[in-house]
Amino acid sequence: GDAELPRLRQNTRKPTSVSRRYHVGIASVRRARWGNLAFMELIRRIGRFLFLVFVVCAAVVACQDQRNSQGADLRARETGALRLATYNVHYILANQQEGRWGLSRWEARKEPLADTVRLVGADIIAFQEMESFRGGNDDSNNLARSYLLKRNPRYEAAAVGDWRTFPSTQPIFYLRGNFSVLDEGWFFFSETPDQIYSRTFDGSYPAFASWAQFRRRGSGAVFRVVNLHTDYASAENRRRSIDLVAERISPWIDAGETVFVMGDLNARFGSELHARLRGAGLGFVPIRGATYHMDIGLNLFAAIDHIGYAGAEADREAMVFREKLGAVWPTDHYPVVADFFLPQ
Repeated sequence: GDAELPRLRQNTRKPTSVSRRYHVGIASVRRARWGNLAFMELIRRIGRFLFLVFVVCAAVVACQDQRNSQGADLRARETGALRLATYNVHYILANQQEGRWGLSRWEARKEPLADTVRLVGADIIAFQEMESFRGGNDDSNNLARSYLLKRNPRYEAAAVGDWRTFPSTQPIFYLRGNFSVLDEGWFFFSETPDQIYSRTFDGSYPAFASWAQFRRRGSGAVFRVVNLHTDYASAENRRRSIDLVAERISPWIDAGETVFVMGDLNARFGSELHARLRGAGLGFVPIRGATYHMDIGLNLFAAIDHIGYAGAEADREAMVFREKLGAVWPTDHYPVVADFFLPQ
């Protein structure tokens, strides 16, 4: 009997080893299953979190859009009021057939643009980015300017000329039967402002102000319009550009002239840039809601296009024309409109 014990003990160990491997296998399967379940739960939690973030962001966007869609619509002007407008119409990439700002898109947006200009019905309109960009500064074939003047023949363009001596991508349209041009000029936002196409203070693309002096037929009232577009990317460029504008307009205001400063300031109402221009004697027409809509009609940001004035009386707040008149938006900005009474 004793001789059988090792064999029996060996036989009893085999089931024990198999059983241990079985239980280890079961445990491994369970751990893998629980690991997969934990991983899936983590994925679900991340999904719920991202969905919540999406809902919150969508709610914020909706609230901002509703908030910045408010403001005065176009209203009938009072007798004798001067109606001014500023409108960033976005450049055309004339070397590109396709693309958001290429020639094909221009064909789609040019008619809504002309209709918008007609419906705004301003006496004076200051345009920014009216450029058919082909590289370089040649502006001899400006598609937007030519088309808008053809479609709205009551207007003529001031602050334009031979592109070699006069930068003409910020024209000032005026009703030819109601006004005459007395003078016009420009200056660049640079260390050498009277050098045409000189680069901006930090060496980036040229930016400038155009201006024109008008006489109103009938009343004989004389006023200047300064049309500007500041750098969207550099706050320092914007500050130095506005300081130059203040320096240039101060002598006119001090002499008692009526001066309007209009354009794309790339700054919200009440900004530091406004304060610097107020220091030169300008007031600004209050404005509510968005003027930039990203070319999709989404009004996330407060107004960045403004109208300043000195030596005139503003008639209530600025108006913003936010109607879409065609299949596409004509540009990524809305026109800003304000009425004024000139001194007699």
